[in-house]
This record gives sequence, C-alpha cells and structure tokens, in this order.
Amino acid sequence: MDDGVATFMRAMDDGFPAVETMSAPEARAMIAARRLPVENLDDVASAEDRVIAGPGSEIPVRIYRPHGHCETRPAVVFCHGGGFVLCDLDSHDSFCRAMARHTDSVVVSVDYRLAPEHPAPAAAQDVYSAFCWAIVNASELGVDPVRILIAGDSAGGNLAAVTALQCREHDGPVPAGQVLIYPVIEPNFGTSSYRAYARGFVNTRAAMQWYWQQYLGGSSLPVPAYTVAPSRATSHAGLPPAVVVTAGLDVVRSEGVSYADLLAAAKVPVVHRDYPGLFHGFMTIMPLAAGASARELLWADMRALVAS
Repeated sequence: MDDGVATFMRAMDDGFPAVETMSAPEARAMIAARRLPVENLDDVASAEDRVIAGPGSEIPVRIYRPHGHCETRPAVVFCHGGGFVLCDLDSHDSFCRAMARHTDSVVVSVDYRLAPEHPAPAAAQDVYSAFCWAIVNASELGVDPVRILIAGDSAGGNLAAVTALQCREHDGPVPAGQVLIYPVIEPNFGTSSYRAYARGFVNTRAAMQWYWQQYLGGSSLPVPAYTVAPSRATSHAGLPPAVVVTAGLDVVRSEGVSYADLLAAAKVPVVHRDYPGLFHGFMTIMPLAAGASARELLWADMRALVAS
C-alpha cells in the first residue's frame, strides 16, 4: 500500500464514528459534521433541485447539467452510498459535479428514502422510479433515452444493480449500463474479505451488520429477494453491461468480485476494476490522489458505455 494512502486511511479509520453504537439520526448528524466543503462548483453549468413523483412520497433529486451546448447528451441516474441509512444529495455533490463534467452527461442524483424509517425495499423502489422518470422525461432533460446509465457507490451500488434487474423484470427500458462502485450485494458477513478486513480499514464488519439491520428491519429478506440482494436473482442474463469497481482493503470486496463474476458468467459484458491497496469509499474522497487516478479510469469506462 502507498504510504500516503496508508496514512490517509489510518486517519479516516481513527476518526470515523462507530455508527453501530448510535441511532440513525445520531449517525447522520455525525457524518454530516465531517463533510468536506464542495470545491468544484464550477464543474457544471447548473445544479437544480427538484422533486419527482415516487411510489411512497415525492423523491428529491438534483440535476447536474454540464457546460456547453449539446442537443442530446447521455445521462446518469446516480444513487449515493451510506449503508441505506446515511448521506444525501449534499454528501455526494462534489462527486456528481465531477461526474457530469468528465462524462459530459446530465447527472440525476436521487435522494431515496432511508432506513430504518423506510425499510427495504423502499430505497430500491425510489431509485427504480427515478430511473423510469428520467426515461420518460429525457426530452426535457436534453438526454438520449437509450444512453442513460444507472450508477451508485456502496449501498448505492446495490440499488443500481437492483434497478437494472427491475428494468429487465418489468420488461421496460433498460439502462445503457450499470456502474457499481464497491457495491454492497449480500447480507453475508462470513466472506474472506469480511474476515480479513473486519476492522481497521474505515468500513467495518460491525458497521455493515448495523446497516443491514436498519435496512431489512428484521432478519428476513423481502420477496422477491433480488430487490435487496441482487445476487439472489434467478438469472442475470440479459442485463446491461457493467462496470464494477472493488477496493482490496474492503469488507465488501468479495461480494463485489463475486457479482462481477456472476454477471460475466451470464454473458453480460463486464469491466472489473480492482484497486488492491485502497479502501471502501476512496472513489468519492475528492482530495485523495489515488482516488483521482481511479476516477479518470471510471469516467473513461462510463463514456465507453454511452458512446454513440
């Protein structure tokens, strides 16, 4: 591991709150207090907050539009991470601005309902609804409806993968691609990466167990199970091409690798980018130099998915 990354990770780990000892509101307040200021406001021409209709209530979204004129751009419907419990439009604002700029895409960031107030599969229902909204409103957004990606990091990666499955199951428009950044896939805490990186690497086994408890609201998965655990789908054939990012020092690495393999076995085109010396969350930490290098590859992979 790079010395600078190791130092950064240790500082992150030492200062990261033990969310499993808190209530959800307490954890949200603690995380929000640690938020870095947004320093790339000028990456986009505009960032518009709106609300759209959802299955349970209105869904806040933030729409980022790149600079320059273009008749029809690609788009990305983005789901933020945060263990299904934490974070919001502001927590991933800087990352979404950079994404819009470097992929020349309209980005629709989704403020889906959070657990435990709204247990599974509420978040997945909201994201699927937001994706469908983007398809229906493509003309207003100035985007090409056949070049819309679904993307997310961590728990958002779960929601992106589930949305791709829901689109196929509902026999409707499917994303041009699914971008899964160190995705949370399964409530299985006995994998090799959970054993190796249970603590000391920012995201912990105890925190992940707590996140899943909040999201599931109990021990059982809803029916169908794939709406919470995308690996549980009976088939993964016919899903859109995927970019899967995993971090080597991450409790959820094993499930991310397994899901990439599952997609590939179903003959879904997959680009898997694994970063052995990096930790969960690195991609959205804008000051981290190693994250900047990985983002450059990610932007290129995303541009390839929507190349006309």
